[in-house]
Amino acid sequence: MAALFTGKVLRANRERDEVETEQELGRALENKVLLLYFGSGQCPRCRQFSPLLKDFFLRLTDEFYVERASQLVLVYVSRDETEEQQSAFLRSMPKRWLAVPFGDAFKRELELRFAVSEVPAVVVLKPNGEVIVGNAVEEIRRVGPACFRNWQEAAQLVDRNFLLAEDFDDWTWRSITDPIRRLKYKLDKETEAKNKERKEEGEESS
Repeated sequence: MAALFTGKVLRANRERDEVETEQELGRALENKVLLLYFGSGQCPRCRQFSPLLKDFFLRLTDEFYVERASQLVLVYVSRDETEEQQSAFLRSMPKRWLAVPFGDAFKRELELRFAVSEVPAVVVLKPNGEVIVGNAVEEIRRVGPACFRNWQEAAQLVDRNFLLAEDFDDWTWRSITDPIRRLKYKLDKETEAKNKERKEEGEESS
């Protein structure tokens, strides 16, 4: 996915620091479904939809709602008229959102690439940049967070949380001790066979 942002810069929400696309962003996008949210804080339709998208994102990524955050990342591509408007809108949205910097020509490039003509629009992408859903606005409205499972399956994500921590510890311990147990079992069997052989030899000699 980082290939989509090669040579570009994204900004972390409410942070002055830019996200280096070649390093931090590459790690941030790895093995995740990416949402590109094309919107504006002034657009009436966006003002209706944005709170739904915020709730959708939080219910999948915030520890208040889920034990482990879903493999999901969102980049805001704004049509705000001023940088202040974009900043004001982002301040009301989750901190984990990323955003294309205001005035960056890359926004237009993304609109053309994904054929976005009006907002709000949510383009859902696989980690390799392939499109899963061209515009998921209605799906998010209709289904809510449940639609993420379909995207996750379509993206063929590797489930990083397939083992709970305690299960993993137990699995690791079993993996380490199993060869030892198998060796001990083998030695016990060999000892038992030798003892039996000696006993039989002793009975024959007597």
